[in-house]
Amino acid sequence: MFAMNGGMYKTDNSPLGLFIDSGKTVVSINKASASGNFYLKPNGVFYITEENVAVVTTTEKFKSSANIKYATQSGPMLLIEGKIHPEFRQGSSNVNIRNGVGVLANGQVIFVMSKQPINLYDFANFFLKSGCKNALYLDGYVSRTYLPAQNWEQASGDFGVIIAEIISERPIK
Repeated sequence: MFAMNGGMYKTDNSPLGLFIDSGKTVVSINKASASGNFYLKPNGVFYITEENVAVVTTTEKFKSSANIKYATQSGPMLLIEGKIHPEFRQGSSNVNIRNGVGVLANGQVIFVMSKQPINLYDFANFFLKSGCKNALYLDGYVSRTYLPAQNWEQASGDFGVIIAEIISERPIK
């Protein structure tokens, strides 16, 4: 029903940061410092618990747990506790195709993919205006979205981490 890039990955298409699949940690959390969007602190983690509760949190606040079913680490955080990332600048000319994830106050998850280049400040502001307290940047110009219900089927490109929705009897809360 839906799929998009779910985080940054290395040249071999392996996740750059934390990746948990079906409760199994495939790649450990990455707390390194380096250049690039992933390392613009604070970066963060999007995860889903065994009870299908979705959470976006900073890498520093993330606590590993056997209760986590799926997780992906990326960066930077777009929103931190209702505030736009302090490094983002309104009017920045650093524009790109972007995608991200946020959790609304009612617990619903929103995934956003820009169709036109946008700067990080404006992208974060979209999540803020949508009602998210925390939101995470997932990927950039290589991002693709598969959403056939809206005639949006980008299937080309290389993907490392993918977030997808399949038909399920237990919706994410």
